[in-house]
Amino acid sequence: MPNSLPRFLPAGEGRWCLLEDLMIAHLGRLFPGMTIGRADLFRVTRNADLTLEEDEADDLLVALEVELRRQRFGQALRVEIQRGMSEEFLKLLVDQLELDPANVYVTDTMLGLSDLWTLYEFDRPDLKGESWSPLTPKRLLDGDHVGDVFAAIRDGDILLHHPYDSFSDSVEPFTAQAASDPKVVGIKQALYRTSGDSPIVASLIHASEKGKQVVALVELKARFDEAANIEWAKALEDVGVHVVYGIVGLKTHSKITLVLRSEGGTTVRYVHIGTGNYNGQTARVYEDFGLLTRDPAITRDVGELFNYLTGFSRIGNYEKLIVSPLTTRPRVVELINAQRDRGPSGRIAMKVNGLTDPTVIDALYEASIAGVEVRLVVRTLCSLRPGVAGLSENIKVHSLVGEFLEHSRIFAFGRQGDPDFSIYIGSADLMERNLDRRVEVLVPIEEVALQSELLEAFEVTWRDDLFTWVLGTDRRWRRLQPVNNFSAQAEFKRRAMDRSRSLSQV
Repeated sequence: MPNSLPRFLPAGEGRWCLLEDLMIAHLGRLFPGMTIGRADLFRVTRNADLTLEEDEADDLLVALEVELRRQRFGQALRVEIQRGMSEEFLKLLVDQLELDPANVYVTDTMLGLSDLWTLYEFDRPDLKGESWSPLTPKRLLDGDHVGDVFAAIRDGDILLHHPYDSFSDSVEPFTAQAASDPKVVGIKQALYRTSGDSPIVASLIHASEKGKQVVALVELKARFDEAANIEWAKALEDVGVHVVYGIVGLKTHSKITLVLRSEGGTTVRYVHIGTGNYNGQTARVYEDFGLLTRDPAITRDVGELFNYLTGFSRIGNYEKLIVSPLTTRPRVVELINAQRDRGPSGRIAMKVNGLTDPTVIDALYEASIAGVEVRLVVRTLCSLRPGVAGLSENIKVHSLVGEFLEHSRIFAFGRQGDPDFSIYIGSADLMERNLDRRVEVLVPIEEVALQSELLEAFEVTWRDDLFTWVLGTDRRWRRLQPVNNFSAQAEFKRRAMDRSRSLSQV
């Protein structure tokens, strides 16, 4: 019998059992008049990729809805079984699912471990870790800036670090204020993933109802969020929002918002660019960075990008932004090579979710051979092999697995103060899919104070020795043995609390 949703049911004083155990114990009552031989549990994983020919679809939304209905009948990729399943039934299962026996996984644990969250829902604070409540960013609490995000941005760029800085007190108010501000004439936003009760979408709907020009680029092909995004697209279209679905053949993965505001007889652009999704729920548990700015060049670039994404112009030449699939790979390789040419005085520090692109990896190898110190924080896939003599001995790779999911992307080249120093944040990982098949954005951080803040965040992450894993020359990850018992995430919490206390004392 398939193991789909294990639930925990009371089985007596002080004991619990799984729902499937209860069902197995009473199969005779479920199938009266039949002889029950034995029962086995299994769990099938199916291919979730959508076989959608975008250029042949008359209506992308309708075509995607049809594909989603077919998805539950997708090709089986693997089956998980509990130890002890009969050979006869296993053979029948493999034959019927048309699986290679190599894709059968035997386990002694529950087959639906994600359902253990059911236990977490119990009201037992004594069994849970101390929860974290994100804090309002300092710049949004200073003097006249309280309740006015635009005023705070006019005083200078704002760097946000979630979940230590509150998403609901920064990015969401940015969109909400734009929706209600009579001086705002237009809002454009790219939505890849958002929450089920999204205040962001509610603000876009409110803005449209107020008569503002609102453009929402909804990425219908965001894996596992296709159905939710279809519903959001319909809701936005119903109130007159201009909804577009991006460029054929590309996923729009960039996290960008553009606000057009009338000030002093001219139109001023305000922009948010982030590394994480416009999702208030995940923003509480994902570590991400975001930039709020009205820099003329950056905001002009974002405007050009939206014009391209909405079909009103050809792809533009961007002054400051690095944009996939146009320039990210060549520009990143160019920046790596510039450090390579500096030899041992060169420095490269990058934090990404994945590193698999051969061209980028080869460039990093060449930099290492030239003596450049290369430090990489890679959360998941890493095809680079560090520590190989004569090839990558100057490259170190860490991965931090803590309370929050490390999701931000940082790219730093050189030392701060050097003429060629540059540092970026953005949505792109260094993987072929991000560099070739997605619309991604990297934005430079140019204010010196914000550069220092971002570099310090990388250094704090690198110093972690409680939750860090190190990639070895043999391609195996090993837990770093604590020396200082230093937790980067705990340190970020402490600093956020210190900032909050210092403001409350003013």
